[in-house]
Amino acid sequence: MISDKKTPKVQKSGFARFRMAPSILRGVEAAGFDEPRPIQAATIPAGLEGRDILGLAQTGTGKTAAFALPILERLLGDKSRKIRALILAPTRELARQIDAEIRLLAKFTRIRTTTVFGGVPMNGQIRALAAKPQIVVACPGRLLDLHGRQAVDLSGVTTVVLDETDHMLDMGFLPDIRRILKLLPAGRQNLMFSATMPREIRTLAERILRKPYVVDLNESKPPETIEHALYPVAEKTKLELLEHLFSEHGFVSAIVFTRTKHRAKRIAGRLIRSGWRAVALQGNMSQGQRDRAMKGFREGRSDILVATDIASRGIDVADISHVVNFDIPNSPAAYTHRIGRTGRAERQGKAVTFVTLQDRSAVLAIERKIGGEIPRRIVKGFEDVTPFDEPQSRPMPTPRKRFRSRRSRSRWST
Repeated sequence: MISDKKTPKVQKSGFARFRMAPSILRGVEAAGFDEPRPIQAATIPAGLEGRDILGLAQTGTGKTAAFALPILERLLGDKSRKIRALILAPTRELARQIDAEIRLLAKFTRIRTTTVFGGVPMNGQIRALAAKPQIVVACPGRLLDLHGRQAVDLSGVTTVVLDETDHMLDMGFLPDIRRILKLLPAGRQNLMFSATMPREIRTLAERILRKPYVVDLNESKPPETIEHALYPVAEKTKLELLEHLFSEHGFVSAIVFTRTKHRAKRIAGRLIRSGWRAVALQGNMSQGQRDRAMKGFREGRSDILVATDIASRGIDVADISHVVNFDIPNSPAAYTHRIGRTGRAERQGKAVTFVTLQDRSAVLAIERKIGGEIPRRIVKGFEDVTPFDEPQSRPMPTPRKRFRSRRSRSRWST
């Protein structure tokens, strides 16, 4: 394992223990941060020293500040007019989220940031890059497009961050990541953050990280702040059960995850017609539509966001009370990422997963991953659904008669 667990000693309480500049600490206070989260406490000292880092932690654990604060501290005295820090993210939603948090933390400095992602015209991003930002948060595909047009200069990058690395690999970005890394100067600081550690990420880490400081806080078991349960249900009554659960006490806001874009749009429409303040977020929407949907959800004009997995890692809203897997996730890792949208910042949350008879193998895979059984709940009024993990009785097959002639076989076959 590429591990070097030695870390600088820290003694002071709060973020002051890291001895960062007053302007950075003012930004931390403006962001409402008090005590460092575990991933921050573990990685910030090594980041300030310029070490390579491999951070393994679930979504919603504070990884952005963990890499942003050391970058900001090191850039305070940097007078270069080139891009110094490049942060790669898998989705535009996550890129915008990272950029917004860095801007807040850098509020009392002159450090400039910008974002680069697809789905919008290039001209605005080209103008923003021409203004010489020191930090660029980018999605790999659009960054390479802009580099091909000679609109972005990566020759001055001293720190590169791969955030949500496993998700980028899931989306097929590994070839693009390799191309981008070849464009960067040697001797840079490399930071990798991921929720899981599949073989491809281990290989990538071995290739690009030099004597990294490794932090592994990625427990397979979901955080204790999340109460999660499985709800056996027939496919045709999922929508009825969904509305029933939203009518219960304790509902504040929710993300409903579906398998397809069409299904997300249909469910959001049904909820709106039933009087709920719902909005869909899916890949067929324009960037402007997606921005308006997310803004309305963040600001509380919508209580329910119905989304495909495009949103499972790009949402950081503290008061999401429920996550509902309307369709079971296609992998145990996706389950962890989805339910990580609730129970954030040590708040309590509920994760609900609808399961049908066809979902038994997927449930068993998830339970093997998290190392325990997920509680089953039967809702009053939906008791006619056979629990999905009970053995199903099958009728004895009817013995077939043997026919001598092809003619009689064709006459009696059905």
